[in-house]
Amino acid sequence: MQCARVARFVEPLVIRRRRALRLPPSGRCWPLGVLLFWLVSVWSRVAIGQSFDLQDPGWEGVKGLVDLARQELGEARVVAANRIDWTSLTPADGLLILHPEGTLDSEELAAFLRAGGRGAIVDDFGVGDQVLARYQIRRVPAPRKPLFALRGNPALALAEPVHEVVAGRRGGVHPVVAEVDRLVTNHPTGLLHPDLSTVLKIRAAGETDCALAVAGQVGKGRLFAMGDPSALINLMLRYRGNRAFAVGLVRYLVDDDSWGIRQGKLVIVSNRFSESGVYGADSTAAREVREWFRSARSEVQRISVEGLPRGVSFALAVACVTGLVLWGSLVSGRVYRPPTPRFARGLPLVGQGGVAGRAAVLAAEGTHRGLVLLEQKDAFIERLGALLGMDRPPHLSVAVEELARRQWIDGAALLELKKMVVEMTRVEIAVSSGQPVRVTRQTLERVERIVEMVLKSVEEQRYSREVMS
Repeated sequence: MQCARVARFVEPLVIRRRRALRLPPSGRCWPLGVLLFWLVSVWSRVAIGQSFDLQDPGWEGVKGLVDLARQELGEARVVAANRIDWTSLTPADGLLILHPEGTLDSEELAAFLRAGGRGAIVDDFGVGDQVLARYQIRRVPAPRKPLFALRGNPALALAEPVHEVVAGRRGGVHPVVAEVDRLVTNHPTGLLHPDLSTVLKIRAAGETDCALAVAGQVGKGRLFAMGDPSALINLMLRYRGNRAFAVGLVRYLVDDDSWGIRQGKLVIVSNRFSESGVYGADSTAAREVREWFRSARSEVQRISVEGLPRGVSFALAVACVTGLVLWGSLVSGRVYRPPTPRFARGLPLVGQGGVAGRAAVLAAEGTHRGLVLLEQKDAFIERLGALLGMDRPPHLSVAVEELARRQWIDGAALLELKKMVVEMTRVEIAVSSGQPVRVTRQTLERVERIVEMVLKSVEEQRYSREVMS
């Protein structure tokens, strides 16, 4: 984009100079062409490095904008800096941000605007879109066929102020463009917004008109956004509309508001600037925490764009290589036992059938204790049914009623047995329905103790009756 701008402004100068000197055709003066190409290339590289520089009086700097602001507001009220000190800003101040390239804290800017401050973000390809997205403003391409353009060049489209329409009647324009007839853009970018006021627009032929600048209220403050910072460079301020726009913008950012007199200072920053302090923090601790988070976020964003420092990258590379060498030496020197073929391996107990396999499954660490409790229940019923002389294992409640009828156990043992029956029934219902149930080791031990006590009492009673008979 920068080289195109240089070529566009240099080409007419070269043509006029060629005609004045009556140079021979280009085929006979190729050394001059090579020299001119080298000079343009060098100038382009220098110009790219100075784009939107606040102290640069060159054609692509913005020193003219800073001087114009100081003429309008006074030397003491204009601060052209490479750092935003959020702590020093007040609701009476204005903030003009041109083409931000580093990081911009949207939280601090939002707090500044809500308190009554005014901010302007004039940006096309910087990081301003990340902040504007907070207010649902996004970039869109400018019309390819603008209705009006300087010298018929679509890259130099002319933007017009937009009149407000109130109750179907055409009203005035925004204060920033009150003295602007037309503004000459320079490779602009459009803005799309849901409900903010359009300040400048580019009319298109056969396309939808595009908003170049929008404005709206944020809390007690105001936000102004524009998609063409090149309209404010030194070279473009020679146009009357661009100069009137610059004057209107610097005045608007510090003008009085409906809530009171402002008349504060105007802070202008551009390109890659730093940030410090916290706006409106009530306590020192809150200020330090917010500043630490902003510093961390800025560092992460810087690393994502620029990468790690050279020293850190080298140290990480050395650490990775060292780790790979150590891992390789350990793995290569390790002795592995030859695996036994699967057909020759022994079958574990848990994979076997019968009593041994069942016992191995129940004794495994991962087996739920509820299954062990149910196994105890089945074994208890089977043994109890045999002692009571029944043909097949009865239901547990039936066996308990039979014991109570025969009075083969005392009252305390019968009470413990009934409690055990309730516990076993609860676990069985939970396991069968797939619901979670908790069975402790103490529960299993208590059930085992009750089972042994009941079986011992029944065996004694049966033995005594067999002897008597």
